[in-house]
Amino acid sequence: MKVVIAFAKAQNPIAMKRFFTLLLITIVAASCQTVRVTQDYDVNADFNKYQTYAYYKQGIDEADVSELDKKRILRAIDANMQAKGFTKSQNPDFMINIFTDAKERVDVYNNWGWNVGWGWGWGGFWGGPWGNSVNRVTEGVLYIDFIDTNKKELIWQGIGTAPLKTTPQDKIERTNEMVKEILEQFPPEPAR
Repeated sequence: MKVVIAFAKAQNPIAMKRFFTLLLITIVAASCQTVRVTQDYDVNADFNKYQTYAYYKQGIDEADVSELDKKRILRAIDANMQAKGFTKSQNPDFMINIFTDAKERVDVYNNWGWNVGWGWGWGGFWGGPWGNSVNRVTEGVLYIDFIDTNKKELIWQGIGTAPLKTTPQDKIERTNEMVKEILEQFPPEPAR
């Protein structure tokens, strides 16, 4: 608030323009949509014993995603798992399965009264738009499940949500980003 007051007192149009440009960049950067991730896991599972993995073919085949996107997801999982020291095997300690979903997210922004100045929208040195704005985004949801091969039980699940992309290169980048963010949470840190 002190910065706004300092700019109002200065009445320097160039300084005010720079300030508002910086403010706009900050708002845009803060509103950039990134991957949101969560995890759930079996607290009794000993994650240190899991070293090898394979894909649960039936589940992968049934995943509701195009074959191209499926390949992108599996390549990203392989790269991340190998970077973590896990090995793909014909006799795995755990199986990996994926599920996908898409949903529309609707954000409504109330723009009433965010003006700064001497009055409520009148006479101030700065005024914002009035009314509401609506932003609709289609988001993809990726579930990555790890299943203990011997027990046939789910031991870990990571979920990532992010806006979908349309071009092949953007899809590769978004898929890699989603998988990396999800798998950063595996293995879970032991409870303290």
